[in-house]
Amino acid sequence: MPVLLHPTYFPSISHFAAMVNTDKLVFEVEDNFQKQTNRNRMYIYSPNGIQLLNIPLKHSPTGNHQKFKDTKIESAFDWQKQHFKSLEAAYRTSPFFEYFEDDIRPVFEKKHTFMMDLNFQIMEIVTDCLGMDFSYAKTAEYFHEVQDIKDMRHLVNGKKDTSKFEPYTQVFEEKHGYINNLSILDLLFNEGRYAMEYLKKQQL
Repeated sequence: MPVLLHPTYFPSISHFAAMVNTDKLVFEVEDNFQKQTNRNRMYIYSPNGIQLLNIPLKHSPTGNHQKFKDTKIESAFDWQKQHFKSLEAAYRTSPFFEYFEDDIRPVFEKKHTFMMDLNFQIMEIVTDCLGMDFSYAKTAEYFHEVQDIKDMRHLVNGKKDTSKFEPYTQVFEEKHGYINNLSILDLLFNEGRYAMEYLKKQQL
């Protein structure tokens, strides 16, 4: 059955598990932007435990709802440098950080205007790292209720995402224990190409 998802910033493992285990992938591109969601944030495993990395966005000048596809990144903050430094601190000692470092670096060097464009570029890079086919369709209109498609759009909201996955080895596990359902980067840097096998086995 096709799956409907939001394009998010370095998506969670649950997002990728949904992407891997479907024959047709559809992305919601006609929704309004909502704060406090993974559209512009990801969670990583830092030396101090779970860490939120958030991209600052420009809010609608009129104060009205704006579509996510029209939402621009706030370039006054050097979020790229800050996020890359955080990833280095978290994953420099992981088995596969250096292997994939050059693949993900462009995300933190190229200036994007729109958040959604950045998210699609990220998914192209990560699916390539995973050795995963990345063909998809986009919605042409927003529907609150959908039919003939598995609606997984709730996964964009980390608080509503209660997915539980089997543990894999994490860098700071001895310090803080296993942390479930982080950004796909956590899985990629710790498991490398085996990440794809892992995703195929996860049930949502």
